[in-house]
Amino acid sequence: MSEALLQAQVIQLARHLGYRYMHIHDSRKSSGAGFPDLVLAHKRTGRVIFVELKAEKGRLSPSQEEWLAVLGKRHETHLWRPEDWESGEIPRVLSEAA
Repeated sequence: MSEALLQAQVIQLARHLGYRYMHIHDSRKSSGAGFPDLVLAHKRTGRVIFVELKAEKGRLSPSQEEWLAVLGKRHETHLWRPEDWESGEIPRVLSEAA
């Protein structure tokens, strides 16, 4: 599964479960290089999740690692790959607030 397909599936499920989402198209072109791909905010609970998506063999850049580490000090962060969708981990995590 490609990263683009994984992203489409995550967004579709998140919207179905009541999340709003923000997709960062290409943070490399901004001062926020490495910022996570998705920010998900649940409409009812206010739960906010920062998500970095990677293909099966994709690697985090140092700036992506830094963003996840910094945000993870106070916020929920996830690095998701296709195997996390296939195992049911992503639907399980997203359903926790629904």
